[in-house]
Amino acid sequence: MNGATLSDAAKAMLSGGKGLLAMDESNGTCNRRFAEAGIAQTVEMRRAYRDLLVTTPGLGHYISGAILYDETIHQATADGTPFVKVLSDAGIMVGIKVDTGAKALPGHPGEKVTEGLDGLRERLRDYVGMGARFAKWRAVVDPAPQGAAGPSDACLRVNAHALARYAALCQGAGLVPIVEPEVLMDGDHTQAHCREITEAFLRHVFHELAMQGVLLEAMILKPNMVVAGLACSRQDTAEEVADATVRCLRRVVPAAVPGIAFLSGGQSAQAAAARLSAMHSRHGPDSVAPLPWLLSFSFGRALQQSALEVWSGKEENRQAAQSALLHRARSSCAAVRGEYDVSMDT
Repeated sequence: MNGATLSDAAKAMLSGGKGLLAMDESNGTCNRRFAEAGIAQTVEMRRAYRDLLVTTPGLGHYISGAILYDETIHQATADGTPFVKVLSDAGIMVGIKVDTGAKALPGHPGEKVTEGLDGLRERLRDYVGMGARFAKWRAVVDPAPQGAAGPSDACLRVNAHALARYAALCQGAGLVPIVEPEVLMDGDHTQAHCREITEAFLRHVFHELAMQGVLLEAMILKPNMVVAGLACSRQDTAEEVADATVRCLRRVVPAAVPGIAFLSGGQSAQAAAARLSAMHSRHGPDSVAPLPWLLSFSFGRALQQSALEVWSGKEENRQAAQSALLHRARSSCAAVRGEYDVSMDT
């Protein structure tokens, strides 16, 4: 592992006010979204949709990296150009999702552990050969599994350990690891409950990262924002979410981490942008206590959903869908500058 090279790559991933496009949905998730939009669930339709995403003119002005799925990294445009080359030519770094999904955690009803460590060393080597420069592993925690008061300590520990093992293997292979510990938004839990679980989960994660010898300067953290559950009767303002999230991160995320790229989870595109923008306007470089890390985005649905709905599986809608994607990317970058306003979407 060349620590300096990996550190430079990690910084470049979120530099210049850009963010990451998460287009790493599994085939099952992609098919489910296609079904909701009335699109045929086939390999060719998945390829065609990803084709329009990666070939969007000007995408590199706002997106520094794209996270791909295993099927996607092997695919090419209609004229046979590999997606990896299209992205690289646009100045967009190629990343790859390497976990194999969350499975039931034995002995802990309603809780899950993300798997995929078996054979990961060899898979990472192959992805590097294909042109990948970073990777991603997602670990999910239910804030109230089967009505419990919160996730078990065992669930937090085993997921944190897997994240750290993955991150160490990535750096050994020459890849920047995106470490994604996510507290789900499903449920009616309060923002305070989300903050408590997020902080506990992150403490476990950084303890395990230290135990595994992961170089913090050469990784990116991809956490959830501190928000109330989607079914909670009180939804906090963008400013309240910004303050709670920053307060939580200050307590547990070392300053050595170069950047934090938030996931969108179940947030609307507008809510995710407004909350990220408030973090920058209230806690940016001109504030009394500037943040030690770059804050950006690694959005999936919040960037893609409008493009998917516009496209609807029809080639004649391709250009309009690309315009929708570019608009969302531009709005997200405005949030990184603390300049997003909902009027941009009206």
